[in-house]
Amino acid sequence: MIIPVILSGGSGTRLWPLSRAQYPKQLLPLVGEQTMLQETVMRVRSVVDIGPVFCVCNEEHRFMVAEQLRQVSDMVGDIILEPVGRNTAPAAAVAALRIQEKYPDATMLLLPADHIIQDREAFVQAIEFGKKAADDGALATFGIVPDAPETGYGYIRASIEHDSGRDVYPVEEFVEKPDRDTAEQYVASGTYFWNSGMFLFKVSRYLDELKIFAPEMLEACRRALENAETDLDFLRLERSSFTACPSDSIDYAVMEKTSRAAVVPLDAGWSDVGAWSALWGVKERDQAGNVTKGDVLVHDVRNSFIHAANRMVAAVGVDDHVIVETADAVLVASKDRVQEVKKIVEHLKNEGRDEAVTHIRVNRPWGSYETLDREDRFLVKRIIVKPGSSLSLQKHYHRAEHWVVVKGTARITIDGKEVVLSEDQSTYIPLGTKHRLENPGKIPLELVEIQTGSYLEEDDIERYDDKYGRAEGK
Repeated sequence: MIIPVILSGGSGTRLWPLSRAQYPKQLLPLVGEQTMLQETVMRVRSVVDIGPVFCVCNEEHRFMVAEQLRQVSDMVGDIILEPVGRNTAPAAAVAALRIQEKYPDATMLLLPADHIIQDREAFVQAIEFGKKAADDGALATFGIVPDAPETGYGYIRASIEHDSGRDVYPVEEFVEKPDRDTAEQYVASGTYFWNSGMFLFKVSRYLDELKIFAPEMLEACRRALENAETDLDFLRLERSSFTACPSDSIDYAVMEKTSRAAVVPLDAGWSDVGAWSALWGVKERDQAGNVTKGDVLVHDVRNSFIHAANRMVAAVGVDDHVIVETADAVLVASKDRVQEVKKIVEHLKNEGRDEAVTHIRVNRPWGSYETLDREDRFLVKRIIVKPGSSLSLQKHYHRAEHWVVVKGTARITIDGKEVVLSEDQSTYIPLGTKHRLENPGKIPLELVEIQTGSYLEEDDIERYDDKYGRAEGK
């Protein structure tokens, strides 16, 4: 059985302002109607003898990950929560240890959640080739057949000089991102592939190799899993053990050291969508070479990517540009310098600005909220609560709240007293009062919340009961 393990821990800073720390690119529908995480799940459904989907993600994204997996698959295994990021080798280790408990002879297919693969048939065929190699004891990786001398990818040199035409080749070496001249030599040689970061191997083989090359990592991951706690639909790794685990990639920890590394060539329209220019490259363009989405109006514009999320964007006389509009930020960049977007994100983080972390609309397990207006002593939000969902029983020390129901039905508990409100009705939550908001209806509940007080941040909250197991924030 092949068990797909999806790694969904990235932040995608180079796709800001759409991708942000609390809502990264793998959870966004950047290419089609489904998110990149969902596309990754759908891609493996045609693989022969495929098992349940496992996922490794961080705690902040857990509810969005669980909901997106539920929407596209009825075969979801464990969702493993990392308390801190420790790169791909430990993430694969805890997944392998967990899978070994349930499926001792399984083969693990390790996939990042944020890749585009346009030719699914070629991808499935490559997995079949990799499975045969894994059955023979190899640790297979998938090498992308290069179509350009890219300097943003690592490369894999395969042993194919006198043995072309095979489906799987021994790995000679992994090489770091090259300069332009070196990359051109790599592509011309025909023996180098882009390093995709996708792997296929028996879980037992990977754990055996870790025991040889990274025993401290393996032991830390084993302790983190042995002391893990089940939390709703999630498996929460024990924090101190996993925090003590060395941080390393699978390439450095195992693949560069093992004698069993093999590479499966993959020519399937692959991209890791590492920048806006990459997304422009994989999407359908008009006759002028433009990719547009949303309410976009252009005049004499060529070879540009323009995304309008909330309002009309008009562009005149620009070439080779990226323009991305969201509710609270607009990015304008030359297409050949979009890798530098991460510098903007670093600057925002250094200033402590919310635009680096979250959108105006913030997703929660019970629904979402967005800020409509804010001044020193008041804040206005639009809150949406899903049918059957509820916020925690909570109170605030520095703010009072006034709720106006716009759509649906609200069941509200205030100091133990329950009231049901419908459209156009309202209530007041005094400062320091225990309260809870629920949606007992069949349609989404929408309301406007007006906060007043001396401190209006999300950490002004004390919880008394929460079915989602959260410690802070709504």
